[in-house]
Amino acid sequence: MLLTMKGVHSLAHACSRMTPMYISTTPGKYLQRCFASKTWEHTRKRKKPGGAGNRILSDAREVFEFNAWDHVEWDTEQEAAAQAAVAKNSTIKMSDDQRERFQSDAPKFWDSFYGIHDNRFFKDRHWLFTEFPELAPISNNELSEPRSIFELGCGVGNTILPILQYSTETQLRIYGCDFSARAIEILRSQPQFDDKRCEVFVMDATQEEWNVPFEENSQDIIVMIFVLSAIEPSKMQGVLDNCYRYLKPGGLLMFRDYGRYDLAQLRFKSGKCLEDNFYVRGDGTMVYFFTEEELRSMQTKAGLVEEQLIVDRRLQVNRGRCLKMYRVWIQTKFRKPLLKS
Repeated sequence: MLLTMKGVHSLAHACSRMTPMYISTTPGKYLQRCFASKTWEHTRKRKKPGGAGNRILSDAREVFEFNAWDHVEWDTEQEAAAQAAVAKNSTIKMSDDQRERFQSDAPKFWDSFYGIHDNRFFKDRHWLFTEFPELAPISNNELSEPRSIFELGCGVGNTILPILQYSTETQLRIYGCDFSARAIEILRSQPQFDDKRCEVFVMDATQEEWNVPFEENSQDIIVMIFVLSAIEPSKMQGVLDNCYRYLKPGGLLMFRDYGRYDLAQLRFKSGKCLEDNFYVRGDGTMVYFFTEEELRSMQTKAGLVEEQLIVDRRLQVNRGRCLKMYRVWIQTKFRKPLLKS
């Protein structure tokens, strides 16, 4: 059944009262088309054009044809609206006592998070080997030397378990640590976990000295995926400095995290801001939203050399509800220089 034009405009008016940065509706035939779900049957089995990361929205009329679009450009109006939303939700800052509580009790909040979600939080990161091919399985005849991978903030194994599952490297050693003892417990209980190739442990990465089962200058790869954002800004540089210490010369730090004006930042209500661009979620966990300049500055200061720094602006679409949601992530690869001979 098609909506009447009066119904279309009423629905559009109701939706327009929501945050404009992540919800968009258009009266008329496109809104009608959005709710006529059968018109999308022809898209269900269509392959993504151009491979991973290359679904580009060139015609706005096709926005609801797929669930996501890559490399979305923002205009000045959208950027200004995002800035205004952040200015509004960060005007009121939490007290020093509140900040101290959330920061000192961070491991407890993460334990509670994983205690509630248990292993249901595990998601196979299908993009992992595409975005970070350095983590992809290497056949033993291609690699004669051992290699070692350390994931900082491994959670319940969203990165470690796919590597263990698909890699047949006999000389691969994987390490992982997390704030949360509960997360480590869940990870060790997974059927894919192999304690002969992988060692995981509880560690507060914000400590000045790391207690780890390997030497400095020993890791081929260190991975940080949506981890640094959970750490208070004043301690971020120390974490990156330690990454430099434990990478071997020529080793790679691979990073992915939230970018400034991501949907998650715009959704925060007033009173949840700890300091500029640093918030506390309803479950007590914290999150920061980065700019590329901040990440370049911190990693360069640690002594690392930039190889990749990408701002991934993506449009995710809920076709059933006609929602457009703008995500912003930042991905980097920085390498520890080789020793000079």
